[in-house]
Amino acid sequence: MVVFEALIIVLLPRVMCMIPNDKCSISEPLPFLHQQYEPGELIVVGILSKVYIFYAVMDFREAPSSNLFDETLVMTPIYQQFLALQFAVKEINENPHILSNHTLGFHIYNSYFTATWTYRASLELFCAKEKFIPNYRCDMKKRPIAVIGGPTSAVGDHMTTILSLYKMSQFIYGSTPEINEKAQVVLYQQMFPNVHHEYNGILQLMLHFQWTWIGMVYTNSENGERFVQDVVPLFSLSGICFAFIETLPAITYSNNIFSSVEAGIETFKLVMRSSANVVLIHGEAEDMIILRIIPTVSQVEEIPLLANVKVWVLTAQMHFTSLPFQRNDDIDFLHGALSFAIHSREVLGFREFLQMRKPNMKKEDAIIKLFWKNAFECAFSNSMNGGKDAAICTGEEKLENLPSSVFEMDMTSHSYNVYNAVFAVAHALQDIQATIFRYQARDCEAKLNLLKQHPWKLNQLVRKVSFNNTAGEKVSFSQNGELEAGFDIMNWIVFPNQSFVRVRIGRINGMGSQEIMFSSPDESIVWPRRFNQVQPLSLCNRKCHSGYIKKMIESKPFCCYDCLQCPDGKIANKEDMDDCFHCSEDQYPNNSQDLCLPKPLTFLMYKEILGTILASSAIFCSFITIVVLWIFINHQDTSLVKANNRNLTYVLLFALLLSFLCTLLFIGQPSKVTCIFRQTAFGIVFSVVISCVLAKTVIVVLAFMATKPGTKITKWVGKKLAMSVVFGCSFVQGIICTVWLITSPPFPDANMSSMAEEIVLECNEGSNYMFYCVLGYLGFLAFVSFIVAFLARKLPNVFNEAKFITFSMLIFCSVWLSFVPTYLSTKGKYMVAVEIFSIIASSVGILICIFFPKCFVIIWRPDLNKKEKLSIKNH
Repeated sequence: MVVFEALIIVLLPRVMCMIPNDKCSISEPLPFLHQQYEPGELIVVGILSKVYIFYAVMDFREAPSSNLFDETLVMTPIYQQFLALQFAVKEINENPHILSNHTLGFHIYNSYFTATWTYRASLELFCAKEKFIPNYRCDMKKRPIAVIGGPTSAVGDHMTTILSLYKMSQFIYGSTPEINEKAQVVLYQQMFPNVHHEYNGILQLMLHFQWTWIGMVYTNSENGERFVQDVVPLFSLSGICFAFIETLPAITYSNNIFSSVEAGIETFKLVMRSSANVVLIHGEAEDMIILRIIPTVSQVEEIPLLANVKVWVLTAQMHFTSLPFQRNDDIDFLHGALSFAIHSREVLGFREFLQMRKPNMKKEDAIIKLFWKNAFECAFSNSMNGGKDAAICTGEEKLENLPSSVFEMDMTSHSYNVYNAVFAVAHALQDIQATIFRYQARDCEAKLNLLKQHPWKLNQLVRKVSFNNTAGEKVSFSQNGELEAGFDIMNWIVFPNQSFVRVRIGRINGMGSQEIMFSSPDESIVWPRRFNQVQPLSLCNRKCHSGYIKKMIESKPFCCYDCLQCPDGKIANKEDMDDCFHCSEDQYPNNSQDLCLPKPLTFLMYKEILGTILASSAIFCSFITIVVLWIFINHQDTSLVKANNRNLTYVLLFALLLSFLCTLLFIGQPSKVTCIFRQTAFGIVFSVVISCVLAKTVIVVLAFMATKPGTKITKWVGKKLAMSVVFGCSFVQGIICTVWLITSPPFPDANMSSMAEEIVLECNEGSNYMFYCVLGYLGFLAFVSFIVAFLARKLPNVFNEAKFITFSMLIFCSVWLSFVPTYLSTKGKYMVAVEIFSIIASSVGILICIFFPKCFVIIWRPDLNKKEKLSIKNH
């Protein structure tokens, strides 16, 4: 209770005295205490709010008192809007090019931010001169031609209910009400751009600074509800979610202050505890009063003042204002805030006009003394409630010496719109004067009376009006009566003396593209002091680094997530990615999986260890083959060489030599020539090798059969048979290779998919079917040779070469049977290595099994290399 009592003392000084009437009586309604009238032939009415009054809830048991409080609460910053209307009228009357021969006057009512006084002001426009009798006014001279209302949507909403019945043109500034009646919409112009442009601008601001976890506080009104309904889905579609969405408490009656303050404290605590560093606030002029209570609440409730650690983003509907008791309150919480404002420019002469305002001028508005007293904290000598210690107002005080929290000398965006609204009325009247009534009335007096009798005719041209104001900017309206203008983004800088400046850092065009055009770099933006001039972050959790993707957390907003590393073979090259992706075929992921690296080109090279070993093995085996061939040639006249069909042996050794050498075609960077020749050379040469082995086996069998008496097989045994077998079998392989080269020849290719981190330069076989046909035919020849040799393995020793052929074919078949699965399971250059190894291994098997025993006899056992020794039978 102590806390609330302290707040009441702060909020309502000397205002709790309520004077009820002793008895009910029929009397005139309460008069307007704060109004100003300046005569003119054409009257523009302003229903504005500057004085704030706390009302008690009416229970209709007693008449309202004219002295609700001892002291009215003046919002000194809003007084500039009153002066902007007066300044516009003054400039129009002094301009001979606008409404020549006519004068413009004004009548300003103070609506006190309440529906009661707004309705009262609207009805009084159509009353008799001294009596409050609505809809009974015969005097057309003071009948207005247009009404300007603001600065809240409630003022516009309430006054349009009455004024639309009389088809009165209305200009609403500060905030736009939700009007559903089509007839009312036609009659009023919004001195406010389309709100969706503002919402998109706020969204672009959030995305620019990557604020995806924000809070929202909005006014508890129809406009506030509409704001939430529009903004929440719009922001959600762009990846922004809300840590909280709370309403601003409203203080409308004096007897609900306790509950409002209590609700405000709870909202304030929730905002301060939130992890969101950015808070979007949507409100109107009077809501700034609640916002400014934050420092006071922090001190009274002993809540750590964390307001200056939040970045406040204020909508254009809000306007800085305060009540007298808030004059000395700290506004440091606004330091570094960002706000939207309807685009405005400096109007020449306005500052000088403000400097000329004095309370002792003969011709002046009726509320300047009230403003002067509150702004300069002084009292006039004839004032009864100035206080004993109050300074005396001399009237020579200067407005430019006031802190900006009390009064601003630069025209605000709301004042700029009031100024433009008056000029829009004047230009529409100018068009009417020049066109519509040209032939209906000849004299000026008749024209004016005709216009006042038919005020709706102003609406026919006001939305078509388009002009450049004195600041050089175009003023026009859309078909819906919305001001065609953009928004400025302002950065608040608060000084120790409670003055502040709003620095324009960007702009959003009202038409066309709604992207933010920043006029200052991000580094020059002033942030709340806690951030030490480092751009604040407002995220639910830290961003997922590159190489990781977002993983949603169940039952939490989509802005809150865990980070999951990309699977193998994929990368995420940006922060906070939703999914990983594969690199292009010629690239591969790095170890951090956040970057694609170019794949290096690779192939089986001579300079690498594997290539060197295989090439050396092929050359060594070729050398051994040459040595064996030399041995046989050198001992060609010996019995052993003659007995083994030396011509066929020479062909076999030469074919083995070529088989070793053809493996060199597989090593090195593939080219068109090497790709064409290496498989065909291998296939044909190996078919010659196997054909020679098969011929040897057949000759052994036939030679044994020819030893039988009376056989006719003797004539088949000889050189012709051997060469026929070799040529015939090799010819079939040649046909297969020829068909392969004609239909689908091998070609050099860059294989990007077989190896994850390399581009393999290889020979594409063109047709895998033809490649396996070549291998299949070699396997068939080897299998036939193996079967024939196996059947001849028990022949006498003199013809027992078949036993060695059997072992050689067994090795050959084993190698190539294991080659197929191994070849299919390997990738890249290792496939080539497997084929080279298989060629060398199978060739070595034939060389060793068939020729090494003979070389042993020729070199180390020459005593066995005799005809009589070869004729001895094995017993």
